[in-house]
Amino acid sequence: MADSSQNALMDASGVGCQRAAAVLLGIGPETAQAVFKLFGEPELRRVAIGARELRSRPPTAVQEALDLFVTNMETVGGDQAAGDDLLREVAEKALGVDVARRAFDGAVPPPPPDEVLGPVSQADPEALAMVLGREQPQTIALVLSSLEAWRAAGVMDRLAEKVRPDVIRRMATIESVSPDVLREVGHALSSELKALVAGGMRKVDGKATALEILRRMNAQQQGVVLAEIEKDDGGLASEVRGRLFTFADLANLADRDLQALLREIDAQRLTVALKGATADVRQKFLSNLSARAAEMLNDDLQAMGPVKLSSVEAAQQEIAKSAQELASQGRITIVGPSEKML
Repeated sequence: MADSSQNALMDASGVGCQRAAAVLLGIGPETAQAVFKLFGEPELRRVAIGARELRSRPPTAVQEALDLFVTNMETVGGDQAAGDDLLREVAEKALGVDVARRAFDGAVPPPPPDEVLGPVSQADPEALAMVLGREQPQTIALVLSSLEAWRAAGVMDRLAEKVRPDVIRRMATIESVSPDVLREVGHALSSELKALVAGGMRKVDGKATALEILRRMNAQQQGVVLAEIEKDDGGLASEVRGRLFTFADLANLADRDLQALLREIDAQRLTVALKGATADVRQKFLSNLSARAAEMLNDDLQAMGPVKLSSVEAAQQEIAKSAQELASQGRITIVGPSEKML
């Protein structure tokens, strides 16, 4: 109904704004609201003009417009005398109070985003996310609220997950913003975007690189570095410790240490963990079991159906944590990639 209503209104607009307003009155508030959602602000302004002028039209104006709009309509809805107020209310529900107010009160519309934000309004979502990622949530919310919905969504997808709720919360409370403020923000961000493109800036995973460097240090060096990090950021130090020794690193354990670990872990958890392990890691575990136990484990792995990746990762993390605990107790020795055993 909304598509046919829009087409009919486009035809009606050629013969006058009054007739378009009369049709919207006649089809009722709910359908009119759906039609308004298909309009831009210029079309809404023409309807608003027609609604104001409709007061001076003969009482038959709405009926005549509806006869042209759909010949089989039997009754006429809408009060043309109250058309201005009614259509204003419908427009507010469909397009928001600010847009409706500007259209029906004849206020000057705000400049389009590309005039205010400049290149930012047309920026690639990935590049814009890299620049906005360094800004405060309020600034991010102002910019995203002024972009096309698809572009704003693309930027949001690339922002840090922990930032998104605050940004969305702030966006939900923004009703208007000064063009001067947006222009200033857009100018600053445009400069950063130009620098990003000119400098060939790209995304990097500094945390992964830092972890790889730490893994190549001996245990004593790792301890010194992590102790310094912990002074400033305990949460980061804890995260790094948790990722420093992974399930795959168990393949570097000496056989006697791996056997000690196997005595401490649940057989079912091990089966789930090995479901997502590499062939080398799986063989390392099997070779440190008795022939009977290795055969049973192989049978369990073959019989096991699909397992959620999250379940596999949880089992692997639990076993890696058990290895760290045994190492902290001096019961096994964790060997880093850069360390040699004699």
